[in-house]
Amino acid sequence: MKACMSHHRLKLLTLAFSLLTLSACASWSGGRDSSFTCSYDTVWEAVADTMTGFSISSQDKDSGSIETVWLEMEGKNRPYGLFGREGFGNRERARLTASVKKINSHTSVSVLETRQRWHARGGASSQAAKWWSVDPSEEMMDEVMGKIYVRLKEKGCETAP
Repeated sequence: MKACMSHHRLKLLTLAFSLLTLSACASWSGGRDSSFTCSYDTVWEAVADTMTGFSISSQDKDSGSIETVWLEMEGKNRPYGLFGREGFGNRERARLTASVKKINSHTSVSVLETRQRWHARGGASSQAAKWWSVDPSEEMMDEVMGKIYVRLKEKGCETAP
């Protein structure tokens, strides 16, 4: 009986670990990374200038991180479930996180958009009324990274191989 309980607990722990690993990977999906042959200060300035178009919640040059506040917006029409049902509206919110790091002779830039949708699940439980993760906007990521590339090119920076 004791061996059976241990085996059951091991299965539960394995399942929990697998789910945590998958959710961690999903939260970083949609991020964009690039490296440039420029100084850290030059890349930081270009990223900070680009991010000033958004409301910044935190910015720290020493750690190389910039994060925007959540911005709510009208979202895409995203049916859900096996039968492609309509959700309860299409309100979404998004925030951007940028990271600048010095790596050997290059400086890397990572930009991630975290996007969520409100109330996109059915049912009468409390789980229905909350923010749910959705795929990031490709258009937003293209726009932000495009602005960073333009600013760095103007400063004579090249993308690193």
